[in-house]
This record gives sequence, C-alpha cells and structure tokens, in this order.
Amino acid sequence: MAAIGVALSCSCLRPGVWLLKPGAHTMSSLGLHTAARCAAKDYYEVLVLGGGSGGISMSARMKRKVGAENVAVVEPSKTHYYQPLWTLVGAGAKQLETSARPTESVMPKGVEWIKSRVMALDPDKNCIRLENDVKVSYKYLIIALGISLHYEKIKGLPEGFHHPKIGSNYSVHTVEKTWKALQDFKEGNAIFTFPNTPVKCAGAPQKIMYLSEAYWRKTGKRPKANILFNTSLGVIFGVKKYADALTEIIKERNITVNYKRNLVEVRADKQEAVFENLDKPGVTEVHQYEMLHVTPPMGPPDVLINSPVSDEIGWVDVNKETLQHKKYPNVFGIGDCTNLPTSKTAAAVAAQSGVLDKTISLVMKNQLPTKKYDGYTSCPLVTGYNKVILAEFDYNAQPLETFPIDQSKERITMYHMKADMMPFLYWNALLK
Repeated sequence: MAAIGVALSCSCLRPGVWLLKPGAHTMSSLGLHTAARCAAKDYYEVLVLGGGSGGISMSARMKRKVGAENVAVVEPSKTHYYQPLWTLVGAGAKQLETSARPTESVMPKGVEWIKSRVMALDPDKNCIRLENDVKVSYKYLIIALGISLHYEKIKGLPEGFHHPKIGSNYSVHTVEKTWKALQDFKEGNAIFTFPNTPVKCAGAPQKIMYLSEAYWRKTGKRPKANILFNTSLGVIFGVKKYADALTEIIKERNITVNYKRNLVEVRADKQEAVFENLDKPGVTEVHQYEMLHVTPPMGPPDVLINSPVSDEIGWVDVNKETLQHKKYPNVFGIGDCTNLPTSKTAAAVAAQSGVLDKTISLVMKNQLPTKKYDGYTSCPLVTGYNKVILAEFDYNAQPLETFPIDQSKERITMYHMKADMMPFLYWNALLK
C-alpha cells in the first residue's frame, strides 16, 4: 500500500488519443465484450491497482479531484480485511468476522470497481493488461498492490497447516488456527518465527508471542511453556528506544530469543521446525514444538517482478519523499508494494496517502511536488491483553511520537486505541 507521485503533461496522455494507436479498437471491443466482469470502459483518468487500504483511500481522494466516473480500482477480492486486527484474532481477543467487510461496501461510491487481476503493466504505453487479455489505459496510475505471502518457500508448508499446533496470523485461512494451538497447548516449546525477508507489520511476529505468554499465565500453563522467538534479524526491533523496552519485557517474562535463525522447514507430522543459522550458512538446527506460529517469507506481487515499474527485486521504484515513480512521472506507488525504506504498516499508508494526494494534485497542474514523506510509520506493539507500547518512527529509525508521554512504556490506553479506536478510524476515516 504505498506512495504517490508527479506526472508531466504530454500529448500522448490526453484522454482519447490512446484510441488512435494500432489495435486500440480491438481493445475497446474486448473491453465492452467483457464489461460485466471487467472494465466498464477502456480508459480512466486515474487507475488504481489494488483494493487494500492504500488503493481504497487513494481512490476516495482521487474521486474528489477528478470525479468518480474518471476513477477505477482493479481488485479481484470480494472481501476487504482490516488485517492489523488479526494479531488479536489469533490471541482470541477479537472475532475474525469483525475484520472483514465486502469490498463493494468500502469502494467509494461511483468509482468503477474492475473485478479482475492485473496481469501486466505497460507504463510506456500508459496501459495495463487484465485477465482475458483486456487492456485498460490511464492518464495517471497508482500502484497499491500490497505484498505477497510465500508459505511455499518453507518446506512442508502450506500443507503443514492441516496438522494441529501450528498457525499463522498473516493469513485469513490460518489465523484461527493460531488461537486453537494457543488453547490446546499443554507443555513444551512454543516457537514464534520471523523470516529472512521484508514483512508487513514487523512487530506482529512478536506481538502474538507476548499475548500467548499472557494467556498461558492466565490459564496456569506458563510454567510448562518454553517460549522461543527465532528471528532472522540481529535485533529485537529496529528502533533502539523501543528495542530497549522490549528487551526488558523479554527478560522479565523469561522468553528466549535466538537471533539470525531462519525457518526453512516444518515437519508438521513430527512437530519439528528446522532453522538455518544465518551466521553459519547451511548449518541447520531442529526444534521440537508444542506450538508453532509461522510468519511467512514475503515479497512483491508476481506481476511486479521484472516489471518496468519495479526495482531489481520487484518493489515499485518510487521517490521516497514524493511517492512518484523515478522513471514514469504519471505513475505513483503507495504501501507495501513499494521500495520505501520504512516499515510496511497501515499507519504508514495513512501518512503516505496524504503526501501522495498533494503530489498528484501538483502533478495534475504540471507543477513539481513539494510535500515530503518523512517515512512516518507506527507499530502498536501489543505486549498483553491490555498493554501496548506505541512505537512511532521515521526513515532514520528515530521516534516520531504523537503523544506528550513516554510511548516506550506499556499502557492500557494505547491497547484500547489499537483494539477499538484504530479499527473505527480505519473503516470510517482512512478508507473514506
């Protein structure tokens, strides 16, 4: 869900001119032929790829700029999820259905919803290709395609989720399995993992660990639980102020952290997890588990890999201050799919959407963008069923806090903000 940008005026972007290109009339008939399933028309002033938090919030902003009939969102999913809530769903504090709403209900009124999947991007011709080879052209493109989960990169997954005692808060299909594994725990190792890739909400892999520890304390099972956090990273958190606070909590709650350990295999039938020691490539160690929470490897959506709009890894290549594409001035990116060097969170999307809005406004007037994104992101670190450390920071991993208090301390008020206020603001403010 990521960024925004600046577009220079050029004759080839004027509405209607694209129709004069070779093959354009074929595209038009194709588009009309499949109108019920795909685009109502073949050209939009603003085309948004992705109907997550970045895509919906930007389409709402663009509707106010150019009119709803000139904006379209490409999104195949029928359901829109507020994923930050899944941390609490996996711990039994919230119900999964409260995180879901029909995509139709969050789509800005009047904006065209193209219920299809993006198959290719052609920024040199200002168009994209959908399923069934339908093409849609644009004047301005906002890419908000999110991030892809890759459970299959861990040997034994995703099929391992058919077994008990293993879950993952990162997927709608496995988050309730986390809660089941948490309840069924008897005694032994409880292992929580962090992969050797970028992830969305980098605090989430340890949030469920703190919640699990609290649950077992409440149910009297804590003395029989050996809690392990096996992380591919070399630090517990990237911002020292919050890392220091978390280190104290880990010490107080007798949790073991194993750094530079990357999950490479799950033998679910034997309840074994295999980790590679990243300091000793090729060297692995096997841990027996009574509960395993998996944070999957993640990466750019397939359509962005080797795309003209992406960097060498596959992230949308945008200016980190304006969110405008570095090569294509009428293309912008927002959220998890971009190469912005900040944590991938819904709070980051909220901050980016305001900057992107200003950027696009100026680009539409043939002016250079002036508003700058400072990398602001937020991670409410849930450390118990009524405790949260509210981490807020910028590109330089320096705290960028909202409240005139020490936010590195656990607070009940911050928990209620995370559990109750933020979902309300998400549905009723950010998306609108």
